[in-house]
Amino acid sequence: MNQTADQTPKRNAKPGGKPAKAGRPRTGARVAAVQALFQSEAGGESAETVIDQFVRHRIGTMNSDAGFEDGRVPQADVPLFSRIVRAAAKDAETIDAAIAGHLSGNWTLDRLDPVLRALLRAAATEFWGAADTPARVVINEYMDIAHGFFDGEEPRFANGVLDALARQMRGDEFQPKT
Repeated sequence: MNQTADQTPKRNAKPGGKPAKAGRPRTGARVAAVQALFQSEAGGESAETVIDQFVRHRIGTMNSDAGFEDGRVPQADVPLFSRIVRAAAKDAETIDAAIAGHLSGNWTLDRLDPVLRALLRAAATEFWGAADTPARVVINEYMDIAHGFFDGEEPRFANGVLDALARQMRGDEFQPKT
């Protein structure tokens, strides 16, 4: 399946599946961030360029019935979306190194599906940069997104990497309460 940079990532997507539940702006922001990181990488566009494109053309209803299936994100928390995409670009080296450290065997970031890579980068960025959302909530949100995009083993793989990243970056949240 050939994709261009302006298409919504749908690799191994479920037929008719939605990457997030409607009416959840923070989830919508995360879906848009995954899509934007995918587009930025695929098209070689800067984070600022992609953020601008998404805010102008993909986020919100804009008098259209288009939804997730058409590459739109009807509801998204734009400040959260922008923060994730900017931080993922700014801290790309650190984020990628953290993810790579939790890949097994001869797996590298380059071998991962580009949508899965974007999803892991977005989640790792949230673990790394902002502790305003509990790590377990971040994992659950990105697992919902993974199940919307993939119907194979990718969600299970993502869960393992996200859990390891969360424990590395936010280990204190996983300590038993005394």
